[in-house]
Amino acid sequence: MSAISADFGINDALIQLDVKDLNEGSSTGSNNFSHGDIIESYSPVDGQLIGKVKMTTKEDYEKVMESATRAFKIWRTMPAPQRGEIVRQFGEKLREKKEALGKLVSYEMGKSYQEGLGEVQEMIDICDFAVGLSRQLHGLTMHSERPGHRMYEQYHPLGVVGIISAFNFPVAVWAWNTALAWICGDVCVWKPSEKTPICGVACQNIAAEVFKDNNLPEGICNLINGDYKVGEFMTKDARIPLISATGSTRMGKIVAQEVAARLGKSLLELGGNNAIIVTPDADIKMTVIGAVFGAVGTAGQRCTSTRRLIIHDSIYDQVKNAVVDAYKQLRIGNPLDENNHVGPLIDTDAVKMYENALTKVVDEGGNIVVEGGVLSGEGYESGCYVKPAIAEAKPNYEIVQHETFAPVLYLLKYSGGVENAIDIQNEVAQGLSSAIMTNNLREAERFLSVAGSDCGIANVNIGTSGAEIGGAFGGEKETGGGRESGSDAWKIYMRRQTNTINYTTELPLAQGIKFDL
Repeated sequence: MSAISADFGINDALIQLDVKDLNEGSSTGSNNFSHGDIIESYSPVDGQLIGKVKMTTKEDYEKVMESATRAFKIWRTMPAPQRGEIVRQFGEKLREKKEALGKLVSYEMGKSYQEGLGEVQEMIDICDFAVGLSRQLHGLTMHSERPGHRMYEQYHPLGVVGIISAFNFPVAVWAWNTALAWICGDVCVWKPSEKTPICGVACQNIAAEVFKDNNLPEGICNLINGDYKVGEFMTKDARIPLISATGSTRMGKIVAQEVAARLGKSLLELGGNNAIIVTPDADIKMTVIGAVFGAVGTAGQRCTSTRRLIIHDSIYDQVKNAVVDAYKQLRIGNPLDENNHVGPLIDTDAVKMYENALTKVVDEGGNIVVEGGVLSGEGYESGCYVKPAIAEAKPNYEIVQHETFAPVLYLLKYSGGVENAIDIQNEVAQGLSSAIMTNNLREAERFLSVAGSDCGIANVNIGTSGAEIGGAFGGEKETGGGRESGSDAWKIYMRRQTNTINYTTELPLAQGIKFDL
């Protein structure tokens, strides 16, 4: 069910066809009951209007929640493997729509077309993972201390799961949560970023088609649209036992407090300030590839983007020169053109943050080695295109301690052993992704040890950006501590129950307590 009303008006012919395909016959039917203000979505690629959606009002939201709670009572009773079959069909729909949805992601968010396709592939991959998981929602059996008793644990669905996602991955992060929640027997209410609402409309309609084909009720998949005020409907709602929120640390702290006040659960995926340590034993070619893609991929708007390059002083100039040379080869432009490496930032507010960061690092004493700047002229009319920049800095600079969601890379120098580099890496407040480039086994193991990286993700000879579906994704400290996607991340979407069965004619009490009547 969706509290949405969309009006598509795209000038780019190719995208117009794709969005029409994705939204054929939807958004204007019986579920069209939004009554809020209009949100207009403009593409950062060319500044053109993509479409309009209506914000969800409180009254609209109540209708969505009524539908979701009704659907949950039906969905939870369906055997998990049967729910898995529905998710499998959703994955197949995504395969059919991969090119169209990938182009829409690229056009509305601004990431390269290849990255847009990659994001849809993540959706497909999590569906495949979830289908297998639907036959593995296991508990534990343990021995009771009382004769003739059996004790075990099992997991049950939570209910309605609220999902708040960010603009930088407008479809994949929703799918990470939704596919697992569906398998677990939950229903979902999703508020996508107000900066990428059309991607949300597209995903809602693809999912709705699958549920309709299987004669399943409305309300298993739900979409609401709006700003943070709409998100507050969910965070304050005791009918939603789990809120999964992706975004800034500032936003996450607000969500955590609101949800904790009602003793709900929150799954937080927040900011990152990710570093690659480069030791004297690093493969320089691999280092350059990992660092450059990590820093400029998605125009530096990934939570796993590489922000800091911590380089040993003995190879500092060599690595710096190699990275600077690589930046000279970058092509900036329309992300739908596969010849380009870097697309636009999401909007002009992001451009201002980028400019402020470069001003700040110079004010603190840093040295710009690859000049940044805002691009203008033909092909850059949206005002959202910027040059990836590199600055030499010191670890204690205030701007280095913060996450700037833009393609700004800080070069930091360390001396001595790898433990000194690890200390520099760990001294920031965020703890999402980290990497070390080295062919020294001892350095690698030190980095991965209990005294090594304090991040949720720690890689050796791989960059900070990108993650596979099979592993749990998330970070520590101000990154929020949540885990999504693979491994046993599914458990957050379920409630745990311990069961004890007495199959005797006696009623012994635990701990040997006597209670004779």
